[in-house]
Amino acid sequence: MKYLKVIAFTHKQIDLKQLGCLVLNEATLDEKLRFIKQKYDIPELFYLATCNRVEFVFTAEQHLDKKFVTCFLNSLHNNCLSNQQIELLVADCCVYEKEDALNYLMRVASSLESLVVGEKEILAQVRKAYEACRVKKLTGDYLRLIMERVVKTAKEVYTYTNIAKNPISVVSLAYRKIRDLKMPAHSRILIIGAGETNQNIAKYLKKHKYSNFSVFNRTLSKAQNLANDLGGNAYDLQTLKNFDTGFDVIITCTGATEPILTAQIYTQLLQGETNQKVIVDLAIPNDTAPEILTKHKVNFIEIADLKDIAEKNIQERYQELINGESIIEKNIKEFRPVLKQRRIEIAMKEVPEKIKEIKHRALNTVFADDINLMDNTSRQVLEKVMYYMEKKYISIPMLMAKDILVNND
Repeated sequence: MKYLKVIAFTHKQIDLKQLGCLVLNEATLDEKLRFIKQKYDIPELFYLATCNRVEFVFTAEQHLDKKFVTCFLNSLHNNCLSNQQIELLVADCCVYEKEDALNYLMRVASSLESLVVGEKEILAQVRKAYEACRVKKLTGDYLRLIMERVVKTAKEVYTYTNIAKNPISVVSLAYRKIRDLKMPAHSRILIIGAGETNQNIAKYLKKHKYSNFSVFNRTLSKAQNLANDLGGNAYDLQTLKNFDTGFDVIITCTGATEPILTAQIYTQLLQGETNQKVIVDLAIPNDTAPEILTKHKVNFIEIADLKDIAEKNIQERYQELINGESIIEKNIKEFRPVLKQRRIEIAMKEVPEKIKEIKHRALNTVFADDINLMDNTSRQVLEKVMYYMEKKYISIPMLMAKDILVNND
């Protein structure tokens, strides 16, 4: 695990509003990740962004000192962040290398590092982030092995501990906040974004008899799918600025890097109504423009509001954290020889072709004249012997190399 690295910006060290400035724009994500790979000679890389973390998982020879992380961030954000912002972010970020990086990834996928310990959504988010980069060929065989073990470990933690018993999630905590406001079931609810977070919170609302939904999304078909589930109406996101039937609650969570809910759009949505509204903004960075909160009467619910409840949740699950850590430690120990064996296989992948070349040269060049003097039966026997030797020459050194590396570290 010599070259495994993680640069992590999370809710534990960084204010969530600051964290939002690190989220990469979806439209330019591929281009920026490829640029980073080339600039820093990174063979494999994937990027994870959730409501409370932004992380880069990669392989590289470089040591992750502050100078490297500073250059890394500057390259990603093209001087969009001030030197002071970069300095503060670098000071507060966490870096992990080698086995510590694997341990950290396992903790993340098992929700031990989550804002709400025990929420299973993080495993799906990690897998989705990795898969998106794998499809784009940003990752390779090494991170494939790492992720297979990370997923296996997380599943064991969820299965063999009570970490996820009576599950609590960011979404469920947000719903509790709405419930505490005693919003009537006929409330007009606008949902902006049709991703997993909004799908989950919508399920809570529907389960508790809310029924008046309007769903907005950049991809209309996704809005329609969610609206169909809720018995509501679907709209293209562009039509939000013209929506004129009013609202009581806005729930928003998109991947936008700039506010979706601007002051101008919000005023249009109000349609002259002056009573207090509710905005649930689970996006990082927030989808809501700050001036809305200063100019209007709003009950505003965001990720940062959920931290107190999340802290209590950690205390209740302390013993399960210990049990989860034990499972992670066991998996790391089991994974060491697996990774070493794979390294040998990759290092020796050219052996079969080299042996085939030697055999071909022996039969067709070096001993060609002698072989031409042989009868058909003798040639067939020789070919069988050569084929047998070829297989043995391929398998024996690979088995010996594995044994030496694994048993004589």
